[in-house]
Amino acid sequence: MQSLTCLRWMAPLVLFLSGCSDAPKAAGEKQPPRPPEVLTGRQAFQRMYPQARGWSADAQPLEIRSLDLGSVKADKGKAGAWQVVFVSPSRGKAKTYTYSAVEAEGNLHEGVFGSLEENFTARPPQVPFLMAAIKVDSDQAYTTAAEKSTDYINKNPGKPVIFLMEMTKRFPDVTWRVIWGGSVGTSDYSVYVDGTTGQYLERMH
Repeated sequence: MQSLTCLRWMAPLVLFLSGCSDAPKAAGEKQPPRPPEVLTGRQAFQRMYPQARGWSADAQPLEIRSLDLGSVKADKGKAGAWQVVFVSPSRGKAKTYTYSAVEAEGNLHEGVFGSLEENFTARPPQVPFLMAAIKVDSDQAYTTAAEKSTDYINKNPGKPVIFLMEMTKRFPDVTWRVIWGGSVGTSDYSVYVDGTTGQYLERMH
């Protein structure tokens, strides 16, 4: 009887110890690395804006621009890197911030990174705009632009798309320009979408 009683007490102890021996193995297992995070323009802007306000309390965006990363696949209004030029009207200064999902060429660092400030003089037609004007995000702008660009997309499959938000005298509101091509200068097709209302505005060939 004594031996049976001892076995009853030892069985849970053995199970407990075996469980402890397995715990370090589970803890030591390596999790697969998370893929680089692609963000919309407004998501990236919101990550940079606090640092810009720390630089200057009256910081306003002058332009929001996506950057093409060969190592990170963009996805319909989302990109692996973004750049925002902020200006301080009271100080007459400008400072460029970037967000990147990875370390990359072109002085792109993972996370948010700010460059040195520069002198700024307003050069119309491009002017600073208020954060409150950004009511339409880049993925929404892409959807609107793509609906108006079916023929072009079908004839140019896989062509890179970049995004530029700015305020000019061309339109009454801030706009997203959805650009098919590697840069504004080399693109042969782009679409303007109102960044406040989301309305389609104009195609550029």
